[in-house]
Amino acid sequence: MLDNLSGKFNKVMKYLKGEAKITEDNIKVAMREIKLSLLEADVNFKVVKQFIANVKEKSLGEEVQQSLTPYQQVIKIVKNELETILGTEHKELNTSSQKPAVIMLVGLQGTGKTTTAGKLAYYLKEAGKSSLLCSLDLKRLAAGEQLEIIAADVGVNYFKPSSGKLKQIGKELIKNAQEYGYDYVIADTAGRLHIDEELMNELKAVKNLLNPAEVIFVGDSLTGQDAVNSALSFSEKIGIDSIVLTKIDADARGGAALSIVSVTGKPIKFIGVGEKHSDFQKFYPDRLASQILGMGDVLTLIEKAEQQFDEKEAEQMAKRMMSSEFTLEDFSFQLQQFSKLGSMGDIFNMLPNMGVSPEMAAASLDDNKIKHMIAIISSMTPREKEKPKIIKGKRKNRIARGSGRPVQEVNQLLKKYFEAGKVMKKPFFRKMMKKFDFMSKMG
Repeated sequence: MLDNLSGKFNKVMKYLKGEAKITEDNIKVAMREIKLSLLEADVNFKVVKQFIANVKEKSLGEEVQQSLTPYQQVIKIVKNELETILGTEHKELNTSSQKPAVIMLVGLQGTGKTTTAGKLAYYLKEAGKSSLLCSLDLKRLAAGEQLEIIAADVGVNYFKPSSGKLKQIGKELIKNAQEYGYDYVIADTAGRLHIDEELMNELKAVKNLLNPAEVIFVGDSLTGQDAVNSALSFSEKIGIDSIVLTKIDADARGGAALSIVSVTGKPIKFIGVGEKHSDFQKFYPDRLASQILGMGDVLTLIEKAEQQFDEKEAEQMAKRMMSSEFTLEDFSFQLQQFSKLGSMGDIFNMLPNMGVSPEMAAASLDDNKIKHMIAIISSMTPREKEKPKIIKGKRKNRIARGSGRPVQEVNQLLKKYFEAGKVMKKPFFRKMMKKFDFMSKMG
C-alpha cells in the first residue's frame, strides 16, 4: 500500500534537501508535487487542500526559517500533518460497563464484513477475550452459514438463532452471551450493493435492539472515495463509532485511508492486511505516516516478531551464534521463522528507506528463494547440516536432485552460510550481540 505515494513524497523531500534554504518558491514547487501525488492517490480534494495549506504555512514560519536544519523541520511538519489527517493516535475498542460489550459491524455488501467479524474474533481471542459471533443478515442465509464456518476456523462460538424474527433473535443472543459470560458479541449485519432506505431502517432497528458499545463501519479500501462516501452516509444515517479498512494490502493508492478520518471524523481502529485470520492489525496513524515518508514501521515489525518468535528459542539461537555453533539446521529454522513475518515485500516496507526501494530489496531475496533454501537444507543428512564442509561434488548433486533445485543454488546457499559464519566471528558482531543481550535483559 502507498508505494507510489511514498516514492513521490521521498522525491519531493530530496528536492528540498538539496536546497540551501526553504523559500516561498521552492516550497511552492514541493507542495505542487505533493498535491498532485495526493490527488493521484485518490485522496479527497478538500483534505488535500487543507493539508497543503497547513504544511505551506508552517514551513514558511519563523521556526523553520531560523532553524539550523530547515529541511528536517519541514519533514517533521509534513509527518505531523499526515498524522493529523490519519487520526493522530490509535484508539482502542469501546468497552461496556456490563458484559457482553456488543460490537455491530455495518457496511455495503462485498466489503468484507463477515471476514472482518472472524478476524476481530480471532484478535480478541489472542488478547485473552471471549466473543460470540452472530449473523443478523436475515435475507441472505448464506451469510450466516459463512460466518458459522469462519467461527469454527477461528475457534470461537457461533450463535444460531431459533427464529427468523429480529426482536426474538436479539433477546436470545444477549441472554445466551450473558449466561455464558462472553466478553464480546460481534454482530454481522445485512449489506446491499448500494445504500437504500430499507437497509438503513433495518440497521437502525438492530442498533436500537442491541444497544452496541461500538458500531464499526467496514470499508473496502480498493473502492477509494466510494468507501469514504459510504462511511459518511452510514455515519449520518445510523451513527458509527469507528472504521475498519479491508484489503489494505492490495490498495496501491491509499486514498481511502488518507481521507476517511478527516471526512467522517471517526477513527480507523483496525486494518485488514491479508486473507488469513491473523492478517488484522491495529491502525497507528504515526506508523503509516512514517511509512509514507520512507521512515519504515519498525514497531509493527517488532510486534509481529514478538508474536511469532519464541523468546527462549531466540535466546538459545543467539548463544549458538556467539559460540560459532550455528549449523545449517539453525539456518533453516531461522529462515522458517523469518517467513512467518509475511512476504519479503511487506517486511522491507516496514524498514526505513536506506536508498534502496522495497521492491528492489525484496527482489534480492524473494519468498520463493527462501522456500528453495529450506528445501535444499531439508535434503541434507544430519551430518551434512552439522558439518557442511564435507558437502562436495557427489553430495551436492544428490542434494540438488532431492530438493528439485539446480546445483548452482546449492553452491549459493553454502556460500551464504559460510559468509555468515565469517561475519559471526568478527568482533563487531559479537559486540553487537552482547549489547542486544544486555538490552533485552534490561527490558
